[in-house]
Amino acid sequence: MDNWDEIRTAYQVARLGTVSGAAEILGVHHATVIRHIDALESRLGVKLFQRHARGYTATEAGSDLLQVAQATDDQFTQLLGRIKGRGQGISGELVVTTLVGLSPILCPVLVEFQQAHPGITVRFLTGERLYRLEYGEAHVAIRAGAIPEQPDNVVQPFARMRITMVASDTYVARFGLPKDETDLVNHRFVGHDDPESRAPFNRWLLAMVPRDRLVFTTMDNQSMRDAIIAGAGIGFMPVMERHGRTDLHDVMPIRDEWSAPMWIVTHVDLHRSAKVQAFLTLLKERAKGWTC
Repeated sequence: MDNWDEIRTAYQVARLGTVSGAAEILGVHHATVIRHIDALESRLGVKLFQRHARGYTATEAGSDLLQVAQATDDQFTQLLGRIKGRGQGISGELVVTTLVGLSPILCPVLVEFQQAHPGITVRFLTGERLYRLEYGEAHVAIRAGAIPEQPDNVVQPFARMRITMVASDTYVARFGLPKDETDLVNHRFVGHDDPESRAPFNRWLLAMVPRDRLVFTTMDNQSMRDAIIAGAGIGFMPVMERHGRTDLHDVMPIRDEWSAPMWIVTHVDLHRSAKVQAFLTLLKERAKGWTC
């Protein structure tokens, strides 16, 4: 196709469903959007959209074309992310993603790195979502659990997140502590809402107690921690978050099978950039003193 602007416009209209939304994203007048759509339909000799009061809906022909347009747009985004991260200077954005539970130990490292390199702007993206390094969404990912298997990534063993089983003062006052492992079935637990969760401690718990003993479930570790502290039930948290809390009781000795390996993940195209290498060097040095 000899006019990418028209295809890109059609892609945004299909994605957003309105001319005004596409115009805002593309930074053009709405009349330009309509002109591009009309020109593309004329050139192809088919209708790409059904027009209706609520906006535009892609026809079958439009959907076929827009699948190609989306793939092309993704490739441009991927290329842009790689180009931005390829420079040899230690400046610009450094995008790091991980689970929110690692924030207390990672934030000091990020701040130290930024202080050493004032030209760096840090974007610290936390949560359960796996940001796509191949699309330039992040420079460095620190992930826990099974070894990441996405293609074109450089994966390095990092540390091991040790997990402990705890109960709060509030819970103990109401229900006491389990006498032993066999007594776990008589207690209440906080757990992950997804029964397919790959977290080692979650798999262990589901093997030890009936599902109905999980009386409070949620989708992320921070919410689980908050529920445990509030007294909803016994649950698991990283040892690093347990430190210094006098309102929590250890339920039983830590088991290796609860812990999860952590991995440093970078994309092969950005792994050798000066910015990424400088950050990884500092991160690995500071991690030597961690108690995870």
